[in-house]
Amino acid sequence: MTRGQQFRAIMMPVIVTIIIPIVLLSITRSANPGWGLPMFFSFVPVIPGVLLIGAGVSLITQTVSLFRHVGKGTLAPWNPPRKLVVEGIYRYVRNPMITGVCAVLLGEGIVMGSWPLLLWFGVVALVNVIYIPRVEEPGLLARFGESYREYSRNVPRWIPRRTPWLNQ
Repeated sequence: MTRGQQFRAIMMPVIVTIIIPIVLLSITRSANPGWGLPMFFSFVPVIPGVLLIGAGVSLITQTVSLFRHVGKGTLAPWNPPRKLVVEGIYRYVRNPMITGVCAVLLGEGIVMGSWPLLLWFGVVALVNVIYIPRVEEPGLLARFGESYREYSRNVPRWIPRRTPWLNQ
């Protein structure tokens, strides 16, 4: 895997979570940090927003690392992992990248007090709710067979398990 492939793959979540939100905020001029709350309370929505962004960045970082080191590929469809990744965060949730991206987008919308950013979060979430079960998962089943079928039976798609799945 070349550095160029890695860079192009990393650009996907960067575009979705940074570039498009900046463009949306610029076009709509919709930033309203604190949601218009009185000064003393304006920090209240920032706290959960920042926590969501931090959790999302952590999930994205873990996913990229696991895909590269364990799966020997990237998150990009043109260079997918060659090995089914069922380690680390993947023992808890099947789609930590999308969960992370959605957490970042929701956090940005909350921190910035921006309805257009919250709408963008909704669009990204809806597209993935449709795309992943209809396109991505059948492709993974075709590539990894019974290993993926067993994994998908034991690890939830979006909301993490409380305990790690220990595939035997």
